[in-house]
Amino acid sequence: MPRFFNPPTVWKPFSAFSMGVVQGDGRIVHLKGQVPLGLKGDVVGPGDMHAQVRKTLENIRDTLAHVGGEMRDVISLTHYVTDIRAFMGTREVRESFFKPPYPVTTTIQVSAFFHRDIMIEITGIAEVPRERFKEP
Repeated sequence: MPRFFNPPTVWKPFSAFSMGVVQGDGRIVHLKGQVPLGLKGDVVGPGDMHAQVRKTLENIRDTLAHVGGEMRDVISLTHYVTDIRAFMGTREVRESFFKPPYPVTTTIQVSAFFHRDIMIEITGIAEVPRERFKEP
């Protein structure tokens, strides 16, 4: 049975969604699409793709940590961006969160998000080893 969770270290959901769900025996973790929101729901880095990528990946890192996961456990990411060229310039930010072998990724340009200052959303899937996994 899937177990849904919302860690206290990431912004509180404001609608009908959870931050993550653990599938199966507690190792596969599906991550809600994260955006560059601070703990109080404020947009971090308006107009700054580097800052927004950093905050979004921090939110993913913190959500995974809630179940004992680490960024090295991420196996797949999907990036939704409003400016793909600006996103392509954030390689060093992404490399500060991930080391080889890198997760598989897909990047899609979109026209807008729910807040006009948001430039990126990233969703992902991770596999947390059983010996590190913590029940949410």
